[in-house]
Amino acid sequence: MSATTTQLPFTIAGFPLRSWAFAVRIWMASVVALLASFWLQLEAPASAMLTVMILAEPTRGQALEKAGFRLIATLVGVVASIAIVGSLSQTRDLLLVAFALWMGLCIYACGLLDGYRAYAAVLSGYTVAFIAIQQIDNPQGVFEAATERGAAIAVGVLSITLVNDLLLAPDRHPQLGAQLAALHQRVRNYARAVIRREATDAVAVAALIREIVTHRPDISSLAAESSSGPVRSAAARSAMVALVAELQAARALAALPAKSDTALRERWASAFDLSSEEFSKISSRDQDAGSLDADQVPLQWALGELMRRDSEVRVHLAALKSVVRPSRSWRAPLYRSQRIAIENGVRAAACVAAACLFFVLAGWPSASSALSLVAVAMGLGATTPAPRTFTTLGFFGAPIAVALTGILEFFVLNGVSDFPLLALGLAPFLIGAALMATSPNPVWAGLGKVNLIFISAIFAPSNPQTYNPQSFLFTSLFTCAAMSVLLATQYLIPPVSDRQRRRWLLASARHDLRQLLDRPDRRYAPEEAAFRDAVRVGQIASAGPNEAEYRTSVEHALEYFDQAAAIRCGAARLTQLTDRAIGALVVNARAALAARDPQLIRVAANDLRAYAETDHAVAAARAALVVAGAIVEQAAAAAIHVQGARS
Repeated sequence: MSATTTQLPFTIAGFPLRSWAFAVRIWMASVVALLASFWLQLEAPASAMLTVMILAEPTRGQALEKAGFRLIATLVGVVASIAIVGSLSQTRDLLLVAFALWMGLCIYACGLLDGYRAYAAVLSGYTVAFIAIQQIDNPQGVFEAATERGAAIAVGVLSITLVNDLLLAPDRHPQLGAQLAALHQRVRNYARAVIRREATDAVAVAALIREIVTHRPDISSLAAESSSGPVRSAAARSAMVALVAELQAARALAALPAKSDTALRERWASAFDLSSEEFSKISSRDQDAGSLDADQVPLQWALGELMRRDSEVRVHLAALKSVVRPSRSWRAPLYRSQRIAIENGVRAAACVAAACLFFVLAGWPSASSALSLVAVAMGLGATTPAPRTFTTLGFFGAPIAVALTGILEFFVLNGVSDFPLLALGLAPFLIGAALMATSPNPVWAGLGKVNLIFISAIFAPSNPQTYNPQSFLFTSLFTCAAMSVLLATQYLIPPVSDRQRRRWLLASARHDLRQLLDRPDRRYAPEEAAFRDAVRVGQIASAGPNEAEYRTSVEHALEYFDQAAAIRCGAARLTQLTDRAIGALVVNARAALAARDPQLIRVAANDLRAYAETDHAVAAARAALVVAGAIVEQAAAAAIHVQGARS
């Protein structure tokens, strides 16, 4: 019981100290941003404070990377605003159409990216709303508005960077290293279950793959943490790719016939605690003792591949901890679905166009501000797995933010003009919202993040601060109206369903598998290509886990993943064979892999048997062919079983 107690972090009001430290840093950064904006007499100090809220990330590297992409995206948005207004300033309707198309293009780009790159894509879109749309009645003021917004954003970025450095904001790499180590242990446990021939669940395996690949954006942010950040990022990225390779090696082992010797299987299962040299000695001893016959040599090879992958993960995790650049650095390519991205972009453009039409027909004054909020909410929602859920949180969070801002403006401050009192008045509201944003509950975290943004936007601090009830009322109404209109348009023009996303992703996996050797992608090593496929498996695993067809979709996704990895491995091993005497056999083996015919693959493996006895490279290629044949045969049998069940 005492051991459990020591593991619990110290909390204040239910939040750990790291959450309080994060919340205080956000409040202090917003105060510094406002102070600098007032001193510089910027026209839009609220943009500096809003920048701090949007860059509210728990670690220094994440905040720095997001800040860098924010500056780049703002520049892109400014250029787009000037181009759109300069071309269409005399035709308001065409300007709104161009804005809708630009938002659709940016959300399309968001669908092809991840992490803060996706955020930069949508920021490029809604920056046009803040600059061009809010100046739609004054096109001559676009350049001045762009300059003021850029200056305010720069102040916000510098403020949060300064506060994070002075208050020693934590780095991401210790926590990320612990998370990767925990995932490594789970992959090992799965491999042990495979070796012992225990039952495994496909959905659990897909969930494990999804957890591995979702660390990709966090790993990229390590490069911005410190001078050693790029080394840590390379080590962590290589460890992530090696984890996927180890998991795939375990699944390849599961496709081979089991060894009946229980003691031998248990000895293999315990081999993860041994070094590579010790495992090689045990393998040689088992083979010399006759524990394995000639037909089971591929099983031994597959086990050796599993242990080699496990050793690679350990090396990369050690490099992450010791800040040593790994000898082999893997890339982690991202799978991009053009079809899903296009659908998202088209729907986003339609939603923005519908919102523009609504506000134009309504004829409300200052409707451009509400349209800007629509663009912001749509853009930020596009970076989340469920955009409509994000909008729903905004719909319920907006009235809460209005109430909190009203209390802040007319009860707490109530006409205060001194900056110290303004800073103290902001403290409970910003710290409270930031604490909510750190909650493990996604609903509370989403409401906290939404309130950080909405409180800053509605309060809109200025120098001197104005306390105008009518202005507050209009801003509040337009904020709530913007979220209502966006939610209504997303119900009228719903996003791509999870079921349809899974179907499109599975169709792309089938297509890539058919074209695997006919049109090979030579940009990536087999391990890197397997990681790209794993990203697609993770996308399928995250789409509608409560739906009826979900398990079948996940099982098919894993089958395609296993076949593609095994065929790539076999083709890579065949490429290493340089003996001209077996050139024809190599060509036949590649043709069998390309045809995905298990019988032809077995024949090709048997043709190499005589050469495998004297050549280790040929023996490895033959074993890889046997494994690939077993995986392809297993997938074909599963497909026949499914068709029989349907009929």
